[in-house]
Amino acid sequence: MLINHDTRCALEHVVELLNTAPAAGEADRLPDVPALRAFVGTLTISGVDLAALTGDDLRGVREARDRFAQVFAAGSSPEAAGLINEMVASAGTTPQLTDHDGYDWHVHYFAPGASLTDHLAADCGMALGFLLVAGELERLRRCEAPDCGRAFVDLSRNRSRRYCDSRTCGNRLHVAAYRARQRQAGAR
Repeated sequence: MLINHDTRCALEHVVELLNTAPAAGEADRLPDVPALRAFVGTLTISGVDLAALTGDDLRGVREARDRFAQVFAAGSSPEAAGLINEMVASAGTTPQLTDHDGYDWHVHYFAPGASLTDHLAADCGMALGFLLVAGELERLRRCEAPDCGRAFVDLSRNRSRRYCDSRTCGNRLHVAAYRARQRQAGAR
């Protein structure tokens, strides 16, 4: 599946946002506005003034995070399509061609001056929509490690990725399985 730069970035933003939610005994990584500013500062989101972010932005981004989680958990394409359509419509999507910051022509789906929430809902919602239209919704996954559950988009050629990070979750489970086999072999 060929995914353009903007769609890939938007999918990464969805994943990063989803993974700020409390999970496996962790605290919410977006507890307050300074944390939101720090989070957004790590992403490549054009046109967002970090200093201007407020509690309203924090509430809106958390709501968007919940809606993205519903898309990841959707049981069918029609269910996911309904969620995505609602999200994109609520953002007041205004597609426009732009070439900024050294990037060639591409499409932004948010209106100029849009809030951070509308920006994420429009661009990220459209990226999720592109996956759905391509019949690739099953690429939206949660890590299979029992103590993880982090979100990721499986962009592997054969759609075989099982863990959010093979160097952490995947390796940890493989080492645990190896040690269990060794204990079992030693007990004989």
